[in-house]
Amino acid sequence: MKTSIMDKKIIAAWCSYDFANSIYYAVIPSTIWSSYYANYIVGNSNGLGDLWWGRAVSTTMLVVAIISPIMGAIADQAQIKKRLLAIYTVFSIIATCLLGLIAPGMILLGFLLSVISFVGLEGALVFYNSYLPEIAPSDYQGRVSGWGFALGYAGSLFGLLIILPFVRQNQYSLAFLITGIGFLLFTIPSLIWLPKDAHAGVSVMEAAKSGLKLTWEALQLAWHTPQMRNYLFAYLFFEDGTNTIINMSAIFASKTLGFNATELILLFAVVQISALLGSLAWAKPTDRFGPKKIISILLIQWAIVVITTYFVQTKTQFFVVAVLAGTGLGAIQSASRAMMSLLIPTGKEAELFGLYALCGKSASIMGPILFGAVSVYSGGNQRLSILSILVFYVIGGLLLRRSPRSK
Repeated sequence: MKTSIMDKKIIAAWCSYDFANSIYYAVIPSTIWSSYYANYIVGNSNGLGDLWWGRAVSTTMLVVAIISPIMGAIADQAQIKKRLLAIYTVFSIIATCLLGLIAPGMILLGFLLSVISFVGLEGALVFYNSYLPEIAPSDYQGRVSGWGFALGYAGSLFGLLIILPFVRQNQYSLAFLITGIGFLLFTIPSLIWLPKDAHAGVSVMEAAKSGLKLTWEALQLAWHTPQMRNYLFAYLFFEDGTNTIINMSAIFASKTLGFNATELILLFAVVQISALLGSLAWAKPTDRFGPKKIISILLIQWAIVVITTYFVQTKTQFFVVAVLAGTGLGAIQSASRAMMSLLIPTGKEAELFGLYALCGKSASIMGPILFGAVSVYSGGNQRLSILSILVFYVIGGLLLRRSPRSK
């Protein structure tokens, strides 16, 4: 199906937002800011920086998990998703630009700005993703989604490249400011050309009540369906483990292995490229053998990543581990979504995938807190913190065994 010129412009505008938010994600939570905050703003000789960054990640995901179903319903039923997309994004950009003003010892303000910027990003994605069915026909959505995904990887690499000269000169304030500006500039096309909000006869309060009702109904349905309940609990645990490794890896690399900022950027680039290749490599096996079997294999792979990280001694060794982790990153997310699709009753796709998304957002709450707590109580031993994440894969794997076969 061919699209008109206007349709192509809208699709390009939608994809540009994936490029924009990936600039933020690559620099702030994934590499430079997380390490800078934990090691320089807080101080991490005794694990306190790990604890505070873990709190920031966990708080962000808790807030997003609680408010996203309600805000999603408000956006759909009150027809204000473009307005909310803009509001969330602007708050994230402003907080990002202000990160450069944080000096050593300003722990609470740094924590607050971290949470605001991260909630803004994660919350905006709820409204951004909801545009896909509106801007692309059903037989075109896979391709459009893939274009956005690909541009996201390009945005990550672009963001790291533009801040690299400033990071090398220890001009972190400018690096964070440029990250915010880059996020803003590449967001503008989506705010201009995405479809405008339509007038709706539903008030914001009515839409919020509807959102709570739909979420509660989805929770009840999942709870009373043992196969789905077991799988969602399994997903909650192993996704928490994976998210924790990704969110805390820059801090581990910088403190325990002595990575500098330039090396962190290269490390993240390696993970992004290997994740893309891993997603492609596991696509056909997932269809052939079924997502449950593939997830089980990938959980073993992630357990090996955790155990190997505990023993790793050199930067070169950690780059090898990063490739192993990257190849399992996109693959486990793809197989997990495919597994969920097999369990959903016909006609319940929207509300149960909403619950699946809620579990995904919740799956960064326990792990970062555990990582930070173990680091503090072990006197800053990040190897033990990483090893503690193994419990999420063990529990997730045991719960997955109680789910039905997918083939």
